[in-house]
Amino acid sequence: MGACTVIIGTGQAGFQTAASLRSEGYEEPIILIGEEPQIPYQRPPLSKGFPLGQQDFESIQLRPERFYQDHRIDLLAGKKVTAIGRDKKQIRLESGARIPYQKLVLAVGARNRKLGVEGAALEGVLYLRSLEEAIALKDRLQSSREIVVIGGGFIGLEIAAVARTLGKSVTVLEALPRLMSRVVAPVISNFFRDLHTSRGVKIVCDAQVLEISGENGRAQNVKLQDGTAYPADLVIVGIGVVPNVELAQAAGVKVANGVVVNEFLETNDADVFAIGDCAEHPCIFASARVRLESVQNAADQAQRVATTIAGRRSSYRALPWFWSDQFDIKLQMAGISQGHDRIVTRGDAESHKLSVFYFKGERLVAIDSINRPLDHMIGRKLIAGGAPLTPEEAADESVDLRKLEHEMAQRRTEPASS
Repeated sequence: MGACTVIIGTGQAGFQTAASLRSEGYEEPIILIGEEPQIPYQRPPLSKGFPLGQQDFESIQLRPERFYQDHRIDLLAGKKVTAIGRDKKQIRLESGARIPYQKLVLAVGARNRKLGVEGAALEGVLYLRSLEEAIALKDRLQSSREIVVIGGGFIGLEIAAVARTLGKSVTVLEALPRLMSRVVAPVISNFFRDLHTSRGVKIVCDAQVLEISGENGRAQNVKLQDGTAYPADLVIVGIGVVPNVELAQAAGVKVANGVVVNEFLETNDADVFAIGDCAEHPCIFASARVRLESVQNAADQAQRVATTIAGRRSSYRALPWFWSDQFDIKLQMAGISQGHDRIVTRGDAESHKLSVFYFKGERLVAIDSINRPLDHMIGRKLIAGGAPLTPEEAADESVDLRKLEHEMAQRRTEPASS
């Protein structure tokens, strides 16, 4: 087999790289390798529509199997890469087979952070990231009655909403003082706490899990350090992820909080790229290096790498955005709110339509929107364009954000004065 572009990882980032390479007119061989036996699929539905039975595997496939044949993408599913030989520019599979590459893309993602307490390995303690885990969770949700979710972040709350929709008794245990505290303002945390509580979910913050106890190898209770115990015939753990950096590190590729890349998503080896959940990259909207876990980031970085490999090198400057569906509520987020020093709101929690604008000084850096999709869409443009929106304007419902966005767009297209 001759030199080609090899992509390790069949998640959103890996798939999008392969697809975008062909869209860019790249004609060389493409090999897409993933440990999971399935063809590439979407992960967001695994904590939303899939466990509710609203989506099946066919509906969450990124493309049908025929796509890979038609686009001459050699998909190696169920194969594990065990080493990268940068000196000879080849990778080694677990089978011992070696595959040469001209360009290598690491889209290896992240894995679940494991709960480090006694009883965490009992039967009935589940995690959610892969299709296999989603199938196991869906099956167990049908037969379980009392469910404890450890972790009050996006995944934990989405699963809690699913379980409660299925009529289960649900308790969420969050170690920090409020829900989703690392990424949203207190007003958003309070909104979702009230939402879940109103639907019958028990929310416990400042909950330090001590152990999971059970009988005959099966989980039955989750005990906290304060002595409180919550019965559970199913425990779902969602306490974050760990980037998969080991393969890169063993090959001498620089790692930190992820595989370290520059603004072109290149590692310290110009022929090796890293993208998606595993990559730590410089973000102009955070003025810092970040590692983002989002479909948008994975897809946009993949497209940028494909453009570079196809011969048009350019830097990655996409604005990050995210979303979460919980019950009938959609939370949409744009920008990076870390480091903000002021927030203002539009709308109100009572109407279930609310936006929070985050400012650093007088500069808008992020917007979180609950059931206000227009705020989200315009906000993305305002943040990316550096619009001169003041906190007072953001808080004033009479100020038309669409007009501000239109004026900003006009200024960008007007010719410079002589």
